[in-house]
Order: sequence, then structure tokens, then C-alpha cells
Amino acid sequence: MSATAPYAGPSPIRRPVAAAALLAALVSLVFGLLLAGAGPASAHAALTGSDPQDGAVVDTAPKEVTLSFSEAIAVGDDSIRVLDPSGKRADTEAEPRDLSEGGTVRYGVALHSGLPDGTYTVAWQAISADSHPISGAFTFSIGAPSETTVALSSQEAGGGPVGVVYDIARYAAYGGFVLLVGGSAFVLICWRGGASALPMQRLVVRGWLTLTAATLVMLLLRNPYTGSGKFADAFDLAGLQSVLDTKPGAALVSRLLLLGAAALFIAVLFGTYARREDEQERKDLTFGLAIGGGVVAAGIAATWAMSEHASTGIQASIAMPVDVAHLLAVAAWLGGLASLLVALYRTPDIGSASVRRFSAVAFGSVVVLAATGIYQSWRQVGSWSALTGTRYGQLLILKVALIAVLLAVAWFSRRWTGRLTDTAVASSGAEEEDGATEPENTAPAAPDEAPDDVAPERAAQLARQRAVLTATKKKRIRDADPERSGLRRSVLAEAAVAVVLLAVTTMLTSTEPGRTEEEAAGGATAASAPAAGGPVNLSMPFDTGGRNGKGTVRIDLDPGRTGSNDLHVWIDGSDGEPMDVPELKLALTLESKDIGPLPVVPDRLAEGHWTASGVQIPMAGDWKIDVTVRTSDIDQVTIDKNAKIG
Repeated sequence: MSATAPYAGPSPIRRPVAAAALLAALVSLVFGLLLAGAGPASAHAALTGSDPQDGAVVDTAPKEVTLSFSEAIAVGDDSIRVLDPSGKRADTEAEPRDLSEGGTVRYGVALHSGLPDGTYTVAWQAISADSHPISGAFTFSIGAPSETTVALSSQEAGGGPVGVVYDIARYAAYGGFVLLVGGSAFVLICWRGGASALPMQRLVVRGWLTLTAATLVMLLLRNPYTGSGKFADAFDLAGLQSVLDTKPGAALVSRLLLLGAAALFIAVLFGTYARREDEQERKDLTFGLAIGGGVVAAGIAATWAMSEHASTGIQASIAMPVDVAHLLAVAAWLGGLASLLVALYRTPDIGSASVRRFSAVAFGSVVVLAATGIYQSWRQVGSWSALTGTRYGQLLILKVALIAVLLAVAWFSRRWTGRLTDTAVASSGAEEEDGATEPENTAPAAPDEAPDDVAPERAAQLARQRAVLTATKKKRIRDADPERSGLRRSVLAEAAVAVVLLAVTTMLTSTEPGRTEEEAAGGATAASAPAAGGPVNLSMPFDTGGRNGKGTVRIDLDPGRTGSNDLHVWIDGSDGEPMDVPELKLALTLESKDIGPLPVVPDRLAEGHWTASGVQIPMAGDWKIDVTVRTSDIDQVTIDKNAKIG
């Protein structure tokens, strides 16, 4: 392929100019990613806060639990569940109330009155505005932490076998779109004779079938994909109706309707258009097909833009048409590349003029991809750290690298295109016209040798033999052309890279953008990540006043941050040896927030060694740790020390 120049002629001036233009476009794309400024998060909603907070211990039972998100979400009846220590529902099981105001997105569920003390689990699941399911869970305690029997599924929303099949359908949908749109554009713009070529017809029709089948699968699996994760729910009519009321469901239905129009376009392109012989009629029909096909293609591309990353976040009104242009450019380039590969390997008739026209289309597509890619990258990444430190940014770097490899291979294709001639194909056609390909010893039977009804069958058989021999000879001559063979190998290498590029592009559409991921990882979402800290090590001498009442308490709290911690306590006597005592108690108090005292009763592990697991620290701060040591029935003392936790 010659994506590096609109023409592949031998001009010594155009070659370096075209190469420089593409190099500049690629450099602009890379630096556009790296120099983009920071901005608000976009796409993939994230939990940004909750009340009560994750790990919090409250004195009295709250009336409701509220969750805040980074962007708009879609919720259902069971989107937020609050479970008591035994696993029973502690909320009223009503649909979450929308408490959003201003730029804050917040939902809440009411709790039953009179809830007992203990640890409660909040499990939530919703659909982000960019159509991707999100889920999570956290705990809080009333009175004091307790054991809980709640066992939440480790499967993330959108995972499991249903998620795998849904993701396969997503990949297939993009592939089908590329073949349908790119193949049709290749026939209309680059090689109009391809409308009569059976391999080209099969390529476009298979693209349509793939996209249609993938869209149907996604529509049926949408309900279990965002909900139960069970294949059986794919045919739940109530669930399907709920899907149709959502933005992704409406986009999938719209795509199916547009694919009906695309089927009519294909029928005209490979039917009426292919049979037109009058040049003026064909030009008029080409114009009509280009307009109609362009509208349908843009509409199908818009079904992705209206339901995924482009439809949410900053500048959505600009991002959606930019996303449509990006998808169309991808289809024109990669789909045209697939069409060129099929034409070079499966048909003997494509000439150098058609390859050069595709060169111009590919060059224009790369320019559009560079411009739209810069904008999309700024919108979804926005900073150096997000580019290198998030999965989205790393995939984006991989995508840019693949584009660079693809353009490098395209440079070699361009060199072969410059040498390409139509001599071999032309000579093959001349031989066909002169009857040189007529098979030997296949003269039709004379009328007196066969009945009249047999003669037409014999003639048809001879015609088929002539066609096969002619095609075989054309293929042999074509394969013997070193320029054409070199171009085929180069385009095949491009196609291999393009397949990987398309897969990475599809992965990007389902990956949380770098802006959102970086904010969550950076501590903007207090509910989703505990505060950083380190192990707490304390040593406190004590004296109960009685016999053998002196010693030292050593405490280790690991990892020493908000959330769950492991506690170890050692007591050494005045002689430095392990010392057993009848009773040991601890309490933690955060006086600045009026939290506590939170009691901790460790279990004896060995002589002079006590331990407790799952010690909950609800928030970071300067905590006072009280230790009560009793050495006899009447001798005890309480000592305390402050420690920075979190």
C-alpha cells in the first residue's frame, strides 16, 4: 500500500515531500499525546465518595447510605445493596434515590431502622455513561467492627463467559464495519471494476454479515452482560425491554436499522452498478451511491460515538463527530487495505491506476487519523503520567507504535507501486481476445454427431473450460510479474500489522481512560483506595504498682493505614523475658474527629504474645492507642500513646 503519497509515480520530488508530510503527521500525533494538558475526567464512571466512608465506624445507625460518582450512571432496583453481618438486606430494597445536584452525581438507599451493631457491606453495580458496567463494594461498622458472613462474587461486572462472548462480538463488529465500509469505498473510489469481481463482492457481504450478527449478539447479551452474567437471561423479554430503554440499546437497534439500508446499498453496488455499461449512467450512479453510502456509513459509525467514550465527558458535542470521522478514516484505510490484498491475490485484473488511487485515499485517511487522534488522546489521557502510568495510556502508546510500523511497511509498498505496470494483465487479455486460450481438442460436436438439445450443453461446457483456462493463464502471468508479487507480499505484511492495530483500537474502547484511572489511583476517590501509610511500632513501659507489675508493652500495627490491619502485642517483664498477664485490652480514639474509643480485644497466641486481625481504622489521622494491662485481681493500669496512622 502507498499510504505515504497520493500518487505513486516516479517523480523524484513527490516522494520525499509525501514522506515528510506523513512523518510530520506521525510526529504531531505523538507529541500531541505527550504535551496534552490536564483536565476533568471523562468516561468510565468511578466511585468518588460514600457516606459512611469505606471502613468507617459510626456510633449510631445511619438512615441511608449514599454513593458519589465521577459522572452520570444508570441504576436499577438492586444497583446498591446494603447487607448486614449475616448477609441479609439492611436497606429497604427500593430503587436508589437520585440525590445529584450541581455537578455532583450521588445516589442513596434508605436503611431499616434499629439496625444492630456490626460490620455492614455495601455492594453496588451500575452502568457508566459510556455503556460499560462498573461495580464495587466496601464496608462500614455500626458501634464496633464484627465478623461478617457476606461473601461477594469476585467476578467483576461485565466479566465471566458472557463478558467474553460480548467482547468477541465487539471485536467482530469493528472488523465487520471496517470490511463493509472500507471494501465499498475501495470499489467506488479506487477500482470500479471490482463491482463485478466475485472476491470483492464476498468481502463486502461478509463484512455486512459479520457486523449484523455481532450487533444482534450484543443486543441479546446486553442484559446479562450488565446484570446477572447468565446466558439464559439473554432471552428475558423484560430484560430486553429494559435494554432498549438505555442509550446503548438504542444505539444497537439504530445500527440494525442502518444495516438494512446498507443491504440495499450492497445490492445496488454489486447488481445495477456492476452491470452499467454506459459511462455517463455509471458516473451518475457512482455519485448517488457515494452520497447514500456515505450517510449510511456515518450513521453506523455514530452508533459507537453516541454510546461509548465520545458521548460523555468534556466537549461531547465536539468529540462525537470527531469520533465518527476517526472511525470512517480507520475503515477507509484498513478496509481498503484488506480489499487491495484480496484484489492482488484473488483477481487478475486490478491495475496500477487503482493502486495509485488507493494511495491517495490512504494518505487522506492517515491525515484524518492524526488530527482526530490528537484530539481524542488529549481528551482521554491529558498528562504525561497518565500516558505512561495507566493501561489506557500504554495501549495508546502501543497503537501509535503500530501505526508507525504500518507506515514503514507502507513505504516499501509505495516503492513496489511505483514499479507496477499493467503489461502482464494486458497481454493476457489480448491473448484471450485472439482465441489463444481456447483449449485443444475441444471442438464442439457437429450437428450430425449429437442431437440439437445436446449442442447447447456442450457449448456451455466449453465456455466454462475456456473461462477456467483463461483465468489460470492470467493468474500464472500475474504471479510471474515480480513487481506485482513484491507488492502482494508488502501489502500482506501491512494487513498483518493492521489486524493487530484494529484489535488494540478495540481494546481502547473498553479500557478506562487515563484521566479517570489516574484520579482514582491518586487518591481522589477516598472510597476506593485506603490512605497510604506504614507499619506502626510502639513501645510503652507500664507499672501496675503490684508485685511483678513492671514491664513493657510493644505494639505492631500492620500495614498501619485505613481499612483492615493486623495487630500484634508483646509484653516483656522487667527482666526482658516474655510476661503473661491475666487481661489485656486496647482501644483506639481519633479525638480530632470524635471517633472512638474503638475497642480491640486481642487473643493470646503464645506466652507474652497477643494478636488480633481485621482491626478497622476508618480514617487517617493522629490516633490515641490506650492499652489496659492487669497483672493481678486488683492491680491494673491504662497507658496510652499517640500514633500517626494512614
